[in-house]
Amino acid sequence: MGVDLLTIQAFGHKLRAREISAAEMTDECLARIEADNARLNAFILVMADQARRQARDADRELASGRDRGPLHGVPVSIKDLFDIRGTATTAASRVREGHVAERDAPVVAYLRQAGAVLIGKTNLHEFAFGTTNEDSAFGPSRNPHDPTRSPGGSSGGSAASLAAGMALATLGTDTGGSIRIPAAACGTVGLKPTYDEVSREGVVPLSPTLDHVGPLAQSVTDAWYVYHALLGRAASPPLSAAPPSGLRLALPRTYFCDVLDEEVRARFEASLDALGRAGARIDETEIRHAGDIAPIYLHISFGDAAAYHATMLDTMADRYTPPVRLRLEAARYILAEDYVRALAGREVLRREVDAALAGYDALVVPTLPIPAPPLGASSVQVGAKMEPVRNLMLRLTQLFNLTGHPAISLPCGRTSAGLPCGLQLVGARMQTEALLRVALACEEHVG
Repeated sequence: MGVDLLTIQAFGHKLRAREISAAEMTDECLARIEADNARLNAFILVMADQARRQARDADRELASGRDRGPLHGVPVSIKDLFDIRGTATTAASRVREGHVAERDAPVVAYLRQAGAVLIGKTNLHEFAFGTTNEDSAFGPSRNPHDPTRSPGGSSGGSAASLAAGMALATLGTDTGGSIRIPAAACGTVGLKPTYDEVSREGVVPLSPTLDHVGPLAQSVTDAWYVYHALLGRAASPPLSAAPPSGLRLALPRTYFCDVLDEEVRARFEASLDALGRAGARIDETEIRHAGDIAPIYLHISFGDAAAYHATMLDTMADRYTPPVRLRLEAARYILAEDYVRALAGREVLRREVDAALAGYDALVVPTLPIPAPPLGASSVQVGAKMEPVRNLMLRLTQLFNLTGHPAISLPCGRTSAGLPCGLQLVGARMQTEALLRVALACEEHVG
């Protein structure tokens, strides 16, 4: 193809130097979609005509002296949980057939204000209720690094669109890891900001108690740009790289490193070694009740999902994909007392993560215990044991949805089969910007 895959930052330099136009970049992304979407199934809806109009408008504005900032003319894909006015918000489900959004979700409106070009809506695990992106009314999305494997979920179509060069950034949601899991599986950066920091209005919910909105991008700097746009800020303040010397990182090795594919473990340990050589201090810590994460998460997320889907399950249960319907029906058996106990457990975990972070810049753990699993696999072998895929994929990310701490996944090398691995950094609550600065300092050393 004619234009190399660019970061937002590199594209911005070329755009303002008149070496490329927004229209040319948009055409390049649309050409990649045309060439590869049948194979990867990343998009549910391609908004080609609208995108071309927006790109031409962006070029005209820039020529007349109006520069909207870092996202000016940048093609961005949107997970199909977000309302875009005049288009269906399907949530990858037949349950929502006939729905058309009357207005943009606020974060979509903010992207427009920032000058982004909305290129299309991406595939996902139905209603975001899964980690593999294979249960969708539109069929599974596939991993660009190996199309027989999952791109992760639920924001799998978003991650696939980014990794395949079909967009320069993408918007996802994260309830138990649904930004960070696909980021790790597809080799991109994925940011979950602090809980409730980014608007969830106009976004189909899974668990309002745990849902987060955030970007996937090709670099930490790109994620910084999109994150600031999602807050409705006119332009991002500059982000400058600092070396990791002096960084203080805490590693809760128990639980978080207990169940890891050996190649994932090797890439993670190599990243820790590289950070240590660059001057970062890494101490071990503990999340004492980490063994309770999964049941606490399940009782909250299932309880919330059952409440949201109750009427739809009563009236159109046959329109769900069978695996998602089965989980939603099971969710109806969550007792109120279990839900309340889980909320209390969440507070215990939140205090423990706060305590583990005290005196440190971030926690550091793997993002995904395994490389991207084969599509259709219900379990995979880790060491001498077979482990359930869904439980594994959520294992290292769901805690930080419970506690609301900001977390980011960075690419940290590949397995011998060429599959990406991810390293996760977790910051203090309401300190997403500080976490991004830590991530930028670490980025080149773990990649």
